[in-house]
Amino acid sequence: MSDHVKLRPFVAKDLDLLEQLFEDPVEAGEFGFFGHRNPGALRRQWAEQGFLSPQGGRLAVVGEDDRLVGEVQWREVFQGPASPCWNIGIGLLTAERGRGYGTRAQRLLAEYLFAHTRVNRIEASTEIINIAEQRALERAGFTREGVIRGGCFRAGVWRDMVLYSILRAEVMA
Repeated sequence: MSDHVKLRPFVAKDLDLLEQLFEDPVEAGEFGFFGHRNPGALRRQWAEQGFLSPQGGRLAVVGEDDRLVGEVQWREVFQGPASPCWNIGIGLLTAERGRGYGTRAQRLLAEYLFAHTRVNRIEASTEIINIAEQRALERAGFTREGVIRGGCFRAGVWRDMVLYSILRAEVMA
């Protein structure tokens, strides 16, 4: 796990790279491109709320010298009528993958969310063939819960997902 990783709010200078991460099929990579989206939507979201709201958010993942390497995000989901939890995701720039940033960023995000929100559970899912992300989640302390059959539509195909979670007591102990 890389020790040179921090999470911070996005700033204007980050937006060009963030847009590439979501709008460029090569930069997004095999598991990150879900088709072209509304151009400029990310910039409008940043301008309106800085990517932070009570229902979710997005933080920059930065390496040494405050260099943007990717982003983490979370959104509120419910596992029961009165049981909110966070579902998290990560996207790293192509050149930054495989360096341990994902493991550290996801652990830092879990620590941040448990310290600043009242949820008891954080979950993450990834395509069943995305072994690198599964390993990163496991190294970050997440537990594999099972397979979500046909849970993700990407590139014209419904794909199976693997669901992971981490609980407050596992992080805050």
